[in-house]
Amino acid sequence: MRILHTSDWHIGRTLHGVDLLQHHATYFDHLVDLVGQEDIDAVVVSGDIYDRAIPPVDAVELLYETLARLSEKTQIVVTPGNHDSAIRLGFGASLMRPSIHIRSLIRDIARPVELVTTNGEELLVYALPYLDPDAARPQLSEDSQGIARSHEAVMSAAMSAVRSDLSVRESRSSARPASLVMAHAFVVGGQPSESERDIRIGGVDSVPSGVFDGVDYVALGHLHGPQVVKGAGSAVARYSGSPLAFSFSEMNHKKSSALVEIGQDGVRGEPQLFAAPVPRKLSEVSGTMDELLGATGEKYVDDWLRVYVTDQRRPQEMNARLKARFPHALVMQHRPVGVGETARAAITVTQASNPAEVASRFIEDVTLTPPTPQERKVLEDAIDLARAQEKSA
Repeated sequence: MRILHTSDWHIGRTLHGVDLLQHHATYFDHLVDLVGQEDIDAVVVSGDIYDRAIPPVDAVELLYETLARLSEKTQIVVTPGNHDSAIRLGFGASLMRPSIHIRSLIRDIARPVELVTTNGEELLVYALPYLDPDAARPQLSEDSQGIARSHEAVMSAAMSAVRSDLSVRESRSSARPASLVMAHAFVVGGQPSESERDIRIGGVDSVPSGVFDGVDYVALGHLHGPQVVKGAGSAVARYSGSPLAFSFSEMNHKKSSALVEIGQDGVRGEPQLFAAPVPRKLSEVSGTMDELLGATGEKYVDDWLRVYVTDQRRPQEMNARLKARFPHALVMQHRPVGVGETARAAITVTQASNPAEVASRFIEDVTLTPPTPQERKVLEDAIDLARAQEKSA
């Protein structure tokens, strides 16, 4: 069976103020064409469909149109990620046309989507929504206290349920069932970028790759760089990565979708990667103002750009002059050589930053004293409460 693995669409996202909706539409045109050209049996989308729990109307309309177009050519299995509202994404899932499977309920993790091709090949797709430990523990066990408050514990419990279902099906069949798990998590060994939201619970955000042992392929979502994750036992585990770059930390990523062939003998060969269309190159350049306005800056004029000006004194009208030279410049900073590099790095905050760590550094900067363990615990509890309220909004 030929499966196209993609994830982390983040429809509705912007890049330093640039609306990416049209670029998402271009990627979806590419995806629809790819499905038709490559005879894809199913597309699996492993979470973070939208960029936020309550997406803008045009993002919802684009997803509706895209799923409709894909469903005319193939099967689609979709699960929510940590940016999505599982309830909103899953609303009306049972009313969707038969080729669209939106799996957002934790209670369904051991009930696979059973895909069958016209020539009789079968694949069991276990679609795991993002498992927030606080929300998932009561649903994964009658005694939620028996499951630790961590991503590792809830994913382990989910995979135990998956393996149990697989074992029952295998005992009833003369042939070994082929299996695929969709999961949205930070798996140990994966390389993050700055644009993934921090998902720490109790100070821990990762899941050991070994918990996925026992299935054929693990279609991972959450990390935006395409990559293979080692140590998953018998399983082949891979992040498809996001289709677009969402931060300058991703400027060297080769964005793609992964075509995987799976049969009763497991994953066949290496996944085939299909490059996603690049709306505009992301680049970074530094130099004095004269260098940037001269030959050094020549090859960057059409790029989305992060510019560092290294003159010892801030040049007059720096931003206006840079914008005239680089019309697509998104970040423009004055960084004189050798001045304050350590201090600047210490206060850089991205979506990947640990909120408790950022707050602790702020307290230390203001009071000249780091927070006590008791104060740190109060901060972490407050952050967890804020996250829970955001999810229920």
